[in-house]
Amino acid sequence: MPELPEVETTRRGLVQHMQGQRIATAIIRNGSLRWPIPRDFRRRVAGRMVRTVERRGKYLLFDCETGWIILHLGMSGSLQVVPGAATAGKHDHLDLVLDSGVVIRFNDPRRFGAVLWEPGDPLRHRLLTDLAPEPLGTDFTAAWLHKHTRTRNAAIKSLVMDSHIVVGVGNIYASESLFRAGIHPAMAARRLSLLRCEKLVAAIQQTLQAAIEAGGSTLRNYVGAEGRPGYFQKSYFVYGRAGHPCQVCVTPIKAMRQGQRSTFYCPVCQRR
Repeated sequence: MPELPEVETTRRGLVQHMQGQRIATAIIRNGSLRWPIPRDFRRRVAGRMVRTVERRGKYLLFDCETGWIILHLGMSGSLQVVPGAATAGKHDHLDLVLDSGVVIRFNDPRRFGAVLWEPGDPLRHRLLTDLAPEPLGTDFTAAWLHKHTRTRNAAIKSLVMDSHIVVGVGNIYASESLFRAGIHPAMAARRLSLLRCEKLVAAIQQTLQAAIEAGGSTLRNYVGAEGRPGYFQKSYFVYGRAGHPCQVCVTPIKAMRQGQRSTFYCPVCQRR
C-alpha cells in the first residue's frame, strides 16, 4: 500500500502539471471504487482551476475553487501524468483532462482507492477530521507520543501505524523507523520512556525524509506521477530482509506476524 512517502512523491510530481491549470472535463470509466465516485463529479470539476495540490496523511487534496477533490490511492493505486492521446488501460478508472492537454490518470487494479468531492473545508470531512498530527510537522513531538502511549499495552509498532497517533506511517516505514530507534516492535507502548519517544520521533522523521528523497518505495506496481519508480527499497535496513545479516551487527534479521502483517527486526539492535 502506498504510504506517506509515495503519496508525497506523487503530490510533488503533480504540482508542476496541475497547479494553476483548469480542468476541462473528467472521464469516469469505472466509478465503483472503495466508495463510488459522486454522480455529479464531472459537473463539479469541469471548468474549475486547480489552485493548490496538498496532502493530509495519505490523502491527496486538490483545491478546485468551489470545492476539493479528496483522493486516496488505496492499496494499489497510482496517479500519473500522461499525454492526452495516451490509450487508457483496463484499470484506468478516471481521467482529469486539463486545458493544457495533459491528463491526470488514476489507475487502481484492486479498486480500494477513493475519489470524493468536498464542497467545504476538506479537513472537516469525516475521513480527515480525526487524523493525528503529520509526522513531519511541528505537532508530532516526543511529548505528544509519550502522552498518547501511557495507558497503551499494544505493541509500539501497532501504535506507530495508528492514524490517531501519527498519520501516514504504514508497515514498511514503521519497521524501518523502529530499527533506527533501536526499539523492538513488540515492546508495549506504555513502557517507552520520554527519551525513547524522542529517538522514535526522530527516527520516523529521518526515515520518511529519506524515503521521499528516494521517490518512495516500489515493491509491486507503485510509480510516481511521472511514471518513475521509487528506490528507497534499496536502502531498507530490515523490511523484507529476513535471514539476511543486519547491516549494523550482522545478526540475521528476523520476521514475525503482528496484526496480520509481517514485521522485520534485528533481535540484537532492537531492545524491548
